[in-house]
Amino acid sequence: MNANIPNSNQSPELKVSDVQSLITLLKRIDRRGYKAYIDLKGKHTFPSFTLFIDHVQGDPFAAPSRIRVRMDREIIKCPELFTSNRVRLMATADWLARQIREAIHSQSAPSMTDSRNKRTGSRRHSQSQGSGKSGLISIDAGGQEVLERTAIKIHADWIEARMEIGLPAAGRKILATEAIHLLTQKLPKIIERGLMWDESKAAEAKAFIECIENQEAIRKQLSNHGLIAFVADGAVLPRRTGVNHTPMPTEQAIPFYSPDSLAIEINLPNAIPLKGQKTIRGMGVRTGITLIVGGGYHGKSTLLSALENGVYPHIPGDGREYVVSSRDLVKVRSEDGRSISGVDIHAFIGQLPSGIEGDSSSAGFKTHAFSTQDASGSTSQAAAIAEAVEAGAHGLLLDEDTSATNFMLRDSRMQKLVHTENEPITPFLDRVRELYNEFGVSTVLVMGGSGDYFDVADSVIMMKNYRAQDVTLEAHQIASENETGRRPESKSTLEAFKDRYPMAGSIEASRGKRSVNISTKSRELILYGEEAIDLRYLTQIADTSQTHAIAWSIHLASTRLMTQADALQTSQRAQPLTSVLDQIEKIFDEDGLDVLGSTSSLSISEKHPGRLARPRRHEISGALSRLRCLRTQSKPTRD
Repeated sequence: MNANIPNSNQSPELKVSDVQSLITLLKRIDRRGYKAYIDLKGKHTFPSFTLFIDHVQGDPFAAPSRIRVRMDREIIKCPELFTSNRVRLMATADWLARQIREAIHSQSAPSMTDSRNKRTGSRRHSQSQGSGKSGLISIDAGGQEVLERTAIKIHADWIEARMEIGLPAAGRKILATEAIHLLTQKLPKIIERGLMWDESKAAEAKAFIECIENQEAIRKQLSNHGLIAFVADGAVLPRRTGVNHTPMPTEQAIPFYSPDSLAIEINLPNAIPLKGQKTIRGMGVRTGITLIVGGGYHGKSTLLSALENGVYPHIPGDGREYVVSSRDLVKVRSEDGRSISGVDIHAFIGQLPSGIEGDSSSAGFKTHAFSTQDASGSTSQAAAIAEAVEAGAHGLLLDEDTSATNFMLRDSRMQKLVHTENEPITPFLDRVRELYNEFGVSTVLVMGGSGDYFDVADSVIMMKNYRAQDVTLEAHQIASENETGRRPESKSTLEAFKDRYPMAGSIEASRGKRSVNISTKSRELILYGEEAIDLRYLTQIADTSQTHAIAWSIHLASTRLMTQADALQTSQRAQPLTSVLDQIEKIFDEDGLDVLGSTSSLSISEKHPGRLARPRRHEISGALSRLRCLRTQSKPTRD
């Protein structure tokens, strides 16, 4: 979404009609075969808005038709203040999409189907009336997180809602009467309720937008306070269930409060409703190395999960709306069986025995550009850290429950039995301090089973009965009085991780006769060409619409960004992955996500995509790195 609202929109010529012509057309094709609906494609002028039918489904059981509804801002009367900066623009668009979703719900009551993904709540639509998807209306309005989306486009002169609609049918015969009702009666009511500015909603809209602006203001101040995250007093961290990310009911949840020694007050641009103050108090998670300790089921992982999701703003009432993390805080874990392409993991994994995990005929396999199609727990976690740092992570989040034990530490007894010269793994314990001192990469680690990390921790937070305590001094005293007897195992000083240069030619999107075969099956799975990209462990992907954008970001990168002409325009030079990610972010900042649907060769076939949400660079990098056909080089080459 552009920081400056665009003031022009160039579109190809469309067939134009008015409402009466639309009705006449529908009556003409009544009871004909479903494909006759294609005549609806084009621009239809209503009294208060313009309807664009961009894509007509070929079958009632196929994906719904795609429409846009555009209304002049003079009619909507949305206050200019609500779109005065980039954050407010994003928040206003998000709020409007949610209003339309609620309007769809109200028009569908009492019989409606709620097919929301329990994580995101992003799909609420009307009950099917007819065969297949007949009568369904939906909009990508999101869940607990507030993301930059394509569902609402805010222009200097108009606001556009991008929706999906199932054109009515009986079997595969057109139901014109039902279609007329859907398009000329039901849809206008939804748009009027969802887009038209209603003074009765002014306070709600203002509170929503200012809450998002406050969260982003906190995020902007974190580094100035020496923090990588902030957890407000009164925050409700636990979720309703493992698959429903709405907050645990108030009567069951224990609110979070900061220990006094870690508390900080941060200034806000807007007063918090009911409190009337422009400051907020909470726990600052400091840069450096932070341990979260405590007994089982006392809230350690719940706190870590809140920090993990705090990279995005949350809606008012979520409970975590004032849990704010650095945008570049990345969760890493082990991931047996994943592919790795050319990742420099030598800081953690030294020379491997011949035949282990890598393809090498030498006496040993070096790990400065490590590749495998079947990573172990330790090599996958080492690669995840190296990839995160490569993509620009400022902090890492780790949980002992999802980490490879032999990667995290080796105690003194094991060191005596398996000598260092026979162990290629340098434990994370012996690198975590260097990561921060040399590269400014902080770590937040949940560790309930070993006190060895006390020696390197800057802060130690204990969760006891879901309440946080600062036990840093006590942990340091225990460490000084109880030597572990283990020897540090760093075999060399930590060097900068080597850049990777992805080879565009290795990223093949075709399958069979299809030159571009890319689809998103769920939040966790992309089908790319003949490959499946498993995203289960990229847990900071919040929404399927982000996954959709990630898939097409990879295609954009491989077709346009991974090579660049040299000064003489005589050859193409490969670009480092960091540069590719920078370019993607620049394109999104300047042109928005619509660019992902602007190339005619894309099978997304949308110049006005409505189901895209902006991903972070870290998840784009993570998905690309898990593409099994990816090949990389450690030095640039010319084509």
